[in-house]
Amino acid sequence: MNVLVFNCGSATLKFQLIETNAASVSSSIDRKLAHGLVERIGADARCRFEAGAHETDKVLPIRDHNAAVRAVLEWLGSIPALPRPAAVGHRVVHGGDRYVTATLIDAATVATLESLCDIAPLHNPAAVGGIRAARQALGDSVPMVAVFDTAFHHTIPEAAATYALPYELAEKHKIRRYGFHGVAHQYDVARYAELNGKEAAEVNGVILHLGNGCSATAIRNGQSVEASMGFTPLEGLVMGTRSGDVDATLVNYLARKEGVEATAVENWLNKRSGLLGLSGLSNDMRELIAAREVNWRARLAIEVFCHRARKYLGAYLAVLGGAEALIFSGGIGENAPSVRQEICRNMEWCGLQLDAGANAGRLGQDGCISSAASALAIWVIHTDEEAIIARQTAQKVGG
Repeated sequence: MNVLVFNCGSATLKFQLIETNAASVSSSIDRKLAHGLVERIGADARCRFEAGAHETDKVLPIRDHNAAVRAVLEWLGSIPALPRPAAVGHRVVHGGDRYVTATLIDAATVATLESLCDIAPLHNPAAVGGIRAARQALGDSVPMVAVFDTAFHHTIPEAAATYALPYELAEKHKIRRYGFHGVAHQYDVARYAELNGKEAAEVNGVILHLGNGCSATAIRNGQSVEASMGFTPLEGLVMGTRSGDVDATLVNYLARKEGVEATAVENWLNKRSGLLGLSGLSNDMRELIAAREVNWRARLAIEVFCHRARKYLGAYLAVLGGAEALIFSGGIGENAPSVRQEICRNMEWCGLQLDAGANAGRLGQDGCISSAASALAIWVIHTDEEAIIARQTAQKVGG
């Protein structure tokens, strides 16, 4: 089945046209027919699309995710050799307590997803915009499926998923730890298992998914049992523009001190904090690494980022009672050896040892970077969320 996958980030749109088998458990037999990225959505968006010999790399005004989807569909339609998609899969960050598996999209689904936008303000609005654009352009003849980041984390035990709030309030408003980046974590588990000749259900370890959004997940028997992101994607690790963990009283404190509404402070925590807020320079780890020797705030941002990740790594090893592997994924996790090295620093107490040469040479490719003496394997996995989305879409439509 030919599946077109849309993966809307906060300011990006990734897509792939994939020929996949609904029964497949491995991405190695998928055939990628086209792929591309719209990044920095806005007045000067960069569009990089590729399908065989057909390539484009342009800077265009792309107002929003709705316009980005239309631009992708127009480009795909301009290449006669490409097949029309039989189905479309959309990554959706937050499915709330309602969506725990991939779901066929209809008007009611879109309305429900819109109601969840306030608890995933950087991502759900983008996904809903992309879904609306795709449905308008392709019509009802092409089935569409929503694949949810939160679905993978519904295996988190009650004790780990429950906040220590008044129980009735939490029940009334469906407040719990939902976890995010589930599609990425699911791929990382499946790919690690494939590379090590085992079943996904045999995998036990910690995944550090590090990019503009960052999350840690503890995996036991192939399932999520603890996740750093909580009710929303704001909690947990330091991210590109998100603060991660802060004292909850800071919201009202800053609102009073700065004379603003609490929603303004929430916006600061989501869009002006993290690496950007700490450095005052950029939310891009590559720029901070380049500047760290001459810019103390860039250096501080990296140190805080790595310290928080190391703290969660230690905590999740304790949750698991030990593990077989640490997996780095995401744009930073895959491409920043110095960040991986700093996170693993002083972790020898639990048997975690990097191979410096393997770590330095591992950029954006799957592979092991631990030393022969390490009690835990350390792996880099190049995450392919679109492969999981295509497979689940084919399964849902085929079923």
